[in-house]
Amino acid sequence: MKTRPHLTSAELVAPHADQSLLRRKFLRHAATGAGAAALWAAIGPRAWAASSASTSEAPETPNVNFGIIALTDCSPIVIAHEKGLFKKYGINSTVTKGANWAAIRDSLSSGSIQATHMLIGMPLASTMGLAGSPKKPMVIPWLLNRNGQAITLKAELKGKVGADPKALKPFVEKAQKLGEPMTFAMTFPPGTHAMWMRYYLGAGGINPDKDVSLITIPPAQMISNMKIGKMDGFCVGEPWNARAIADNLGFTSVTTQDIWKDHPEKVCAFTEEFASKNPKTVKAILKALHEASVWLDDMGNRAEQCAIVGKPTYINCDTKLILGRLLGELDYGDGRKVKDEMPMHFSRRNCNYPQPKFATWFMSQYRRWGMVTGAPDYAGIAKRVMRTDIYEEAMKEIGYAHGGRDDSPDTFFDGAVFNPKDPEAFARGFAMKALKG
Repeated sequence: MKTRPHLTSAELVAPHADQSLLRRKFLRHAATGAGAAALWAAIGPRAWAASSASTSEAPETPNVNFGIIALTDCSPIVIAHEKGLFKKYGINSTVTKGANWAAIRDSLSSGSIQATHMLIGMPLASTMGLAGSPKKPMVIPWLLNRNGQAITLKAELKGKVGADPKALKPFVEKAQKLGEPMTFAMTFPPGTHAMWMRYYLGAGGINPDKDVSLITIPPAQMISNMKIGKMDGFCVGEPWNARAIADNLGFTSVTTQDIWKDHPEKVCAFTEEFASKNPKTVKAILKALHEASVWLDDMGNRAEQCAIVGKPTYINCDTKLILGRLLGELDYGDGRKVKDEMPMHFSRRNCNYPQPKFATWFMSQYRRWGMVTGAPDYAGIAKRVMRTDIYEEAMKEIGYAHGGRDDSPDTFFDGAVFNPKDPEAFARGFAMKALKG
């Protein structure tokens, strides 16, 4: 009679035994009878559960390098890293600060970073191969924050231009007549700051491509460039608008939440290829970001947030300059002081859901300004990039009840209403536009 291979007593009791090996031997050789009973008594249900989890739930790629830019809205990634939340979900995180958005895009494309803090327009531009971006499909399964950017104008315009960009037009026209067009900066051509600046200028009857010079400057270099008189205004995230006021270089004309109440801003992005090959890794990252975002939206934690993200490793900025606007203490720098009803937030009001309508709005602006020829595939690209399925799966696994998809219209500061069901009509509806095809 054939003898049945068996487990040794050492294998049965070793506290650090390879649980996956034990499970396989159990299945092959001890499915029934006394052998099964002995083995089950030795390894126990907890070890079995650990074995199952290690093979079915662990991230495929546990070592993840996250990219960030020196802006307050990198906070969810930094907090998840600093407070061990990535580690909690099996991710060994490192955080790398990029020099500019193009460098961040290229690092994600090459694989030297696997996930990143990114402008919402960048994965769209890379997926579409838009405005000089190499075509590399990217996905957005998570929105990092809403609100918190601003348009700063040079100090010489204080008291002459307030919140209405129409007041800026005479200065633009005067500069044109002198042959010295006014210069405005944003951070990346198809990014959020470019679209906010274009929208603001367009609402003032100013053509951003013909009437002024629109240049690209990395966020952390906005202050130094304004200091040497290189530009008349810029759009960027915090803390650089508050820094311009503190340094007496400029004032805030409008915040971006003044332009579009509770608008989307930064995202956590991945290449489509990485997300496809590493679904458990991506979901683990989202779970950690969720915990970090909830922590961040406790206003009692905002001083600690600023102390952490203000370090030289991250933003390299005085905590006091970061904290004020995060608490909703909005000083425009020209005498206007208000309690901001829509300061930057990270979790509340269904903040993190990757709404397809947001991608659709950005594509409507690419269309409006002639960055695409003909109407883009609004619905198809939005569905490909805004990965609601990944987000919903991750939140279901931790039992979080999100607010779901929102297709309601949005109203802007110039009275325009965006209907996500008809983005082409929105793009065509402006007096100031540069449609192609």
